[in-house]
Amino acid sequence: MPNVLNLDHIRAEFPALQNDCAYLDNAGGSQVLRRVADRVRDYLLTSSVQLGASYAQSQDAGGKVLAARRAVAELINAPFDDEVVMGGSTTSLMFQVTQAIQLGIQPGDEIIVSNTDHEANIGGWMRLKAAGAVVKVWEVNPETLALDLADLDRLLSPLVRWVAVTHASNILGTINPVAEIARRVHAVGARLCVDAVAYAPHRLVDVQASGADMYVFSFYKVFGPHYAVLWVQRDLLVSLPSLNHYFIGADVLPYKLQPGNVNYELSYGCMGINDYLVAVGSQLGSTGTARQKMQCAFDAFEQHEDALAERLLAYLRSKKSVRIIGMDSAAQGGRVPTISFMVAGQMSESIVRHTDQFGIGIRFGDFYAKRLVESLGLHTQGGVVRMSIAHYNTFAEIDKLVLHLDEVIA
Repeated sequence: MPNVLNLDHIRAEFPALQNDCAYLDNAGGSQVLRRVADRVRDYLLTSSVQLGASYAQSQDAGGKVLAARRAVAELINAPFDDEVVMGGSTTSLMFQVTQAIQLGIQPGDEIIVSNTDHEANIGGWMRLKAAGAVVKVWEVNPETLALDLADLDRLLSPLVRWVAVTHASNILGTINPVAEIARRVHAVGARLCVDAVAYAPHRLVDVQASGADMYVFSFYKVFGPHYAVLWVQRDLLVSLPSLNHYFIGADVLPYKLQPGNVNYELSYGCMGINDYLVAVGSQLGSTGTARQKMQCAFDAFEQHEDALAERLLAYLRSKKSVRIIGMDSAAQGGRVPTISFMVAGQMSESIVRHTDQFGIGIRFGDFYAKRLVESLGLHTQGGVVRMSIAHYNTFAEIDKLVLHLDEVIA
């Protein structure tokens, strides 16, 4: 089966790529599919009515929103579509669900967070201290820049109720073994929450295979609108209290965790992500189910992204003044193409300001993984320089970046 992407066809799906900018800030937000924008436009211009009425237009609009929820369930391999909670962002969804969890927290209950995570999967859990929870930190190994499972084992106890960890770090790029983490967490009777914001653009999400009890990411990192999804395992979701109006019971799924309901047009727009992935899989020769076609597409994405990342990493490895923050190769797998580095004696901002002049979109800073950046002492140079690749990027764009990086890196 052919697995080489036709980049002309791929890039034509993203209108913003028709300008001269080399978008290499994709971990901050990917470009948006025309298919997504067309669906948002279609909904707003044909179906912008309140749901739940008996007249035909309302029924049609309700059908579109329900179809969107089912499409998201298919995208993430959720067993039931009413496990799919949608909202404005990963951060807002995590604040909402931890608010619901707080009502069941007892003094002395323990929660483990990782200091490699984006603050979205830390801040809400930290607020549970107000209910008496004890929050412990699973710290990255400063030498290997990995989360050691042995360190997790030392933190786990019968008092642990939740563990929160990222599927892939938005700075290190490392993919964590969440299924094995889930096995260890469940062995002590605790639950696992996985933030997949940095993972979902690069691998096909499978919430069931992850072993997680909750799994969250943002669509605007995965070629869609500024919107997000939180999957909650059904028995757990049923057990959580309602955050909605007093007359919305705890058995009303998933509306109980969607105060004010979902954004109709953005939900409907997300269906364009599925449409695109299935189309790419079909173009690559897959004749299986929709999920199989999506997997075919992501396999091709991974192959192309790894090749791009390795070209960039090879350049960075050649510079003695450069410190790569994370795995220094993409050849062996185990990482997504989100690449961070620092240069000895240089502020990270100066490097990015230089490449800005040439129509290259990269960034510097802590990327809301402030605890990681500070624990590793990376804040002293203004954080890291981060370049994040997507499957629609080209070798020419990487070569352009390397050319201009070489002008300021000794």
